[in-house]
Amino acid sequence: MFQQLGIIGCGLMGGSFALALKRAGLVKRVVGYSKSPSTTEKARKLGIIDVAAESALLAVSGSDIVLIAVPVAASETTFKAIRHAMEPGVLFMDVGSTKRDVVDAARRVLRERLPSFVPAHPITGKEVSGVQHADGALYAGRQVIITPLAQTSPELVQKATDVWSAIGAQVLKMTPENHDAAFAAVSHLPHLLAFAYFSAVVNQPAGRDFLSLAGPGFRDFTRIAASSPETWRDILVANREEVLKQSGRFRQALDALEHVIREGNVDALEGLIRAPSEGRASWQMGAPRVAGVPKS
Repeated sequence: MFQQLGIIGCGLMGGSFALALKRAGLVKRVVGYSKSPSTTEKARKLGIIDVAAESALLAVSGSDIVLIAVPVAASETTFKAIRHAMEPGVLFMDVGSTKRDVVDAARRVLRERLPSFVPAHPITGKEVSGVQHADGALYAGRQVIITPLAQTSPELVQKATDVWSAIGAQVLKMTPENHDAAFAAVSHLPHLLAFAYFSAVVNQPAGRDFLSLAGPGFRDFTRIAASSPETWRDILVANREEVLKQSGRFRQALDALEHVIREGNVDALEGLIRAPSEGRASWQMGAPRVAGVPKS
């Protein structure tokens, strides 16, 4: 059991982690800090945290486990704010959806304290944000990717694995580079496409009328377009190199489909449709299959 959990960022992810540890009996006390004092106070009133800290540094002080649940663009500023309170043996993790930028920021700022940091990315979330939506079961049955560095303490990697496993998550290990390449393909690009597609429909002269006719397929396809603009702005910029690679591959596939439609080549069109149709029908969601990436 941990004596104290420090949460930096009392939103959906941080609040859910606090509730999950409390539900599992893994922590005695939770101290939380958010940039907005009203968010921290709301978390305290909801019983998600026990004490509201006035700064990130005070949330870390006295904690033996710390979760950094801030936008990826705020990672470096947060590391700078807490660096001097990072004690050896204390487990520090983040929940950022990109890893190379977070790891680079950690290398620049944490230096000799880098062994305490275990970068993590829980593959979960909701279309709604805010601590009021925190859910102690948010991580149960979900994958959590950890991307430890050569300098990361093996003992803290094991402790991170044990913590996530104890709240019901399946832990996998990847390099930061493989992580960002993989999630550009299966998460970041789909969000980009959903934003673009919904915008293209609704901004047509008759777009609003079209929406009134939309069925389940449209709702399924565009569901993630309701995600947080601030969060996805930061993710898409942070991982732009890999996202643009995937966008180029998508454009090639779309160009091929448009070409055979334009030519009226029904046999070629059916072939281009059949391959993904059969592939999607036989696909089962599971652990990432990334070359050179061992399962934890």
